Amino acid sequence: MEASTTFKQDLLLREYGRNVQDLVNYILSVEDRAERTRLSHLLINLMSKLNPQLRDIQDAQQKLWNHLFVMSGSKLDVDSPFPLSAMEYLNDKPQPMDYPLDTPNFKHYGKNVELLIQRATELEDDKEREAAIISIGKLMKTLYRSYNKDSITDDVILSDIRQISKGKLNIDLNYVESNNLFESNGKPQQEQQQRSNQQQQNRGRKNTRTTSNQRNK
Repeated sequence: MEASTTFKQDLLLREYGRNVQDLVNYILSVEDRAERTRLSHLLINLMSKLNPQLRDIQDAQQKLWNHLFVMSGSKLDVDSPFPLSAMEYLNDKPQPMDYPLDTPNFKHYGKNVELLIQRATELEDDKEREAAIISIGKLMKTLYRSYNKDSITDDVILSDIRQISKGKLNIDLNYVESNNLFESNGKPQQEQQQRSNQQQQNRGRKNTRTTSNQRNK
């Protein structure tokens, strides 16, 4: 089958699939008008299932019949429940899209982080502002690791927060590091250090037992 010659018709083919276009071509080849009408109604039901988002649109059935008319190359001659027209689909132009012209200063954080920091600067309550800084710091560290596949220190995160907020947001670095506030797991650094020490002690005990057993042998 030859491909469609119009961009909009080509778009509709991609929307409904090649098999639907083949069915449209078959309906056009049927000589009996009543049979063409019956087959067209069946095909409309199929098209509505393939394009379910049209169900929530006003005049969905009329749009489906117009789609069918477009795919027939404006040749469909049936007793349709609506006036068939392809002009609004073949001649309409896509609406222009607005693209963001400004790029974030820190690409690994993204524009949304800068917006969050801007919102945090507007907070008046000190506790809410501190909680916002901690949450943003966790997010920034996670995003940085995903972007760079590398670790980043808390002082760099805090420095970036100060730079993006133009000095309006700040928190004590020692307080952040001692409580491990910028880690998403939320576990204090002291607890992690204790666990690490316990693991080292366990490994030392295993080594001692192994040496003792070897001596006994």
